[in-house]
Formats: sequence, structure tokens, C-alpha cells
Amino acid sequence: MAGNQKREEWASKIGLVLAMAGNAVGLGNFLRFPMQAAQNGGGAFMIPYIIALIFLGIPLMFVEWGLGRFGGSKGQGTPPGIFALIKNSKVFRLLGVIGICIPFFITSYYCFIESWTLGYSYLSLFNRIDVSDSHKFFSDYSAGSPLAYGFFLLTICCNGYILYKGVSQGIEKAAKILMPLLFVFGIILAIRVATLGTLNPDVPGANVSNGFGYIWNPDLSRIGDFKVWVAAAGQIFFTLSLGMGAVACYASYVKKDDDIVVPGLATAFTNEFCEVILGGSIAIPLAVAFYGISQAKEVALTSGFGLGFVSMPLLFAKLPLGNVLGCLWFLLLFFAGITSSLAMAQIVVAFLEEMVGLSRTKSVLITMGLVFVMAHLAIFGKGALAEMDDWAGTVGISVFALIELILWVHVFGIDKSWKELIRGSRIRLWDAIKWVTAFISPVYLTIILIGWIAQNGKAVLLMEGVAADEIGPRWAVRILMLAVFGLFGYLATRDMSEMKPRQQEDAPTQE
Repeated sequence: MAGNQKREEWASKIGLVLAMAGNAVGLGNFLRFPMQAAQNGGGAFMIPYIIALIFLGIPLMFVEWGLGRFGGSKGQGTPPGIFALIKNSKVFRLLGVIGICIPFFITSYYCFIESWTLGYSYLSLFNRIDVSDSHKFFSDYSAGSPLAYGFFLLTICCNGYILYKGVSQGIEKAAKILMPLLFVFGIILAIRVATLGTLNPDVPGANVSNGFGYIWNPDLSRIGDFKVWVAAAGQIFFTLSLGMGAVACYASYVKKDDDIVVPGLATAFTNEFCEVILGGSIAIPLAVAFYGISQAKEVALTSGFGLGFVSMPLLFAKLPLGNVLGCLWFLLLFFAGITSSLAMAQIVVAFLEEMVGLSRTKSVLITMGLVFVMAHLAIFGKGALAEMDDWAGTVGISVFALIELILWVHVFGIDKSWKELIRGSRIRLWDAIKWVTAFISPVYLTIILIGWIAQNGKAVLLMEGVAADEIGPRWAVRILMLAVFGLFGYLATRDMSEMKPRQQEDAPTQE
């Protein structure tokens, strides 16, 4: 275990909020959310999505802030360390290791997707995107082309450098600059899309209004499909960076008496504005405006994360100085992506520092080296990216969220966890949230997970309906996931001595 070195802290409260917002606001808002909505019935997806936000997202946000500040006050900022503070046993530490593996797996494919935004920024500036068939162009680009691979290497280096600089000097400084820029530019683009009207009169129903209608008019026949409910819960966890330890890790760098209720609410509502209002107002309405609803659905199903890459260049092609605007948009999207990948990678870095005892330099090099190796499956293995996203980005974070709920509220204690949450709060939190978190949230999550297992578990496990050329890469993903869990599990349990609190620097926090 790392011994007595002092832990870092956020240099300012605004830096903390922007870093947390950067952690939450990312590619999940602008790329994954439109994909999930389009693949799960549009408006039918929004009903369980909003329910999941109320009964899962906000309660889990408070749980992770509480876990993080509690662990940070005792020198631990990662799930294995925090869980060991609750009860120092191998079982609890191994449960915590799930919260290290999930962000690691997500970062491994997320960095590749993140690099697409940087590559498209370059391609947009020099008008090198073929908008006559943007779907094919994206498919060719994202299938491991030399240019895409070059930008992937650059993305890995950018993440590694900022992580090396640390929490306050690297992550916080980046968030202060990048997040306000993304927010402003997103609003400008959303307004522009909303005023486009009909762009392709030759295609029936191809207009922006039908795009908004597709998102908000529910197909009630999909409501009974547990896959939609699990996807909605997974999206809430993914977009708020819950169920993966990222929020808890960032919260561990606040002081033990700092308010965590207001920053938690601010993070949640900022993210939802960016996702639903901005993310939902750009890619899907734009795709429907060009392709019509049926073709937009097909694009979403075949492009996956690429929905925004297929439709956005078409918008910029219609605008004056579209190449410059496209360059800026994809560059800012890259900034949003990197603030999220930094948060996920920071969990692994902190784990290696705090529970293994490595220096920050070694921790960053090992983390990004492992991410680099694992990412090659997503880059070159057909179906591997989808397999990682299914297990880590949807099912895994839902399972780990349930573990966090049970351990924090019921093992640590309802009253103790509530007292930890509200200590230092500037507002009075509604007492009912305590009972929602303790009972409604875990029951709700358990029901949809059991429903998903009953309806879809067998098909997913046996890869029913999966193309023959995807089976090998998908099995390789599963084997590597188990191997990584075994490695991190060994590191977390090799020293079972009592957790020794590390010193926490008490530097003043600036307004």
C-alpha cells in the first residue's frame, strides 16, 4: 500500500464542478445517446430514460459523491480501497475491482472513438470528407485506416500527458478551458439544426420536425422490452459516469467537510441539459432531415457510435464556412471526450498509486500502456467494440451500481451514509431521497437486471445472431476482460493489512 504521501486536491470549487461536468459531458451525450435512442424506439426509450434518471441517476450520483468524499478523507479514492474501508475483506475488495475494470474497459474503446473526433476535425478543415456518401466514408475511416490509427496514437499521448500533470494542474486546468467552449458551441449548433426545416424534399418525411417527433413520440409497444429499460439505465449510468467509480474518484479529492450535494446536482443537471437538449437536438433530427426516419434508423443501427459522424458533416456542407465550423465542432467534441476519458483513466491511475504503491509516472505509463494494448481489439476486431460496450458500458455499470448502492446504504448503514452525504451541504436535501436510495433504487435496478437476464441473457451469452466473423473477436474480448479482472484482483488483495489513512493536504480552496 502507498504510505504517507499527501493526496492531491482540487484547486478551486469552479474547477471541481467543471471537471465533474467534463467527466459526465462527453461522447456519451452527443454520440452514444442518439445511438441508444434510435436503436431502442426513440420516444419509447425516453420514458424509461427519465424514470431511470429520477430513481437511479440522481440517487447514485449522491451515493458516489458520498463514497468518494468518505474514502478521500481516509486516503482512498478507488472502489477497492473505499470498499475495504467499509469492511476489509477479500470479497469487498474484489467487488471494488469491478469498479476498476469497467472504466478501464470503457476507456480502451472510448479513446479510439474519441480519436475519430480529432481526425474528423482535421478532415473537416481541409474538406476531405466525402459528403456524397458520408456513411461509407465513415465506415472506411473507422475500420482501422492508417489516418485513424495515427490520430488514435495522438489521442493516447494527449490523455497520458494530462494525467501525468495531475488532478489540479492537468485535469482541472483542461476542464476550465474546454467545458465552457463546448457548452456555447453546442447551443449554437442546436439552434441552427432546429431552424433547418426540410433539407431533402425528395425523401418523404425528411425534415427536422419529424426528427424531434421520433425522439419524443413513444412507440408504446417497446415499453415491455426489458432490453430498452436496461439500455436506458445503462445510458443514465454511462452519461453521468456512474457505476464505474469515476465520480467517487473525483469526489475523493475534495475536503472532508466540503459541500457535495450542490456540486452533485449541478453535475447531473448540466449533463442532462447537454445530453437531452443539445445531444438530442443535433444528430437524430439532422439524420432524419437528410435521410427520413426509416433510413436514419438504419444508419443508427449500422453506424452505432458513428451516427454523429455520418450526419454532422452533411450539416456543415450546407453552411457558410462549414469546413471551419466542422473543424471546431469535432475539435470541441474531442475536448468533451478527453475530459471523460481522463476521469475514467484516473481511477486506474489512482488504484495503482494508492493500493499498489507506484509513483504517478509509473501509474500513468502502465494505465495508458494497458489501454493502448486493449484498444487494438476495438480497432481491428470486428464486433469487439460492441462487445466491450455491451458488457462494460451497459450491463457492467448497472451491476456495479447495484453493488455500490447495497454496500454504501445497507452495509455501511442508512443513517451513516445519509449523515456523510448531507454534512457541509448548503441546501436541505429532501429526506425522501434517503429512502428512495435505500429501497426504490436497488429494487428497481434488480428488477430490470433480472428481466434482462430472462429475456436477453441467454442470447447474449451464447452470441445468438452474431455474425460468424465477429465470434472470435468477441470471445477474445471476454477472455481479456477476465484476465484483467484477475490481474487487478490480485493487486487489490495481495496485501490484506488494515487500510492506513494517508495524509490529506489541507490547502485552502479558492472560490
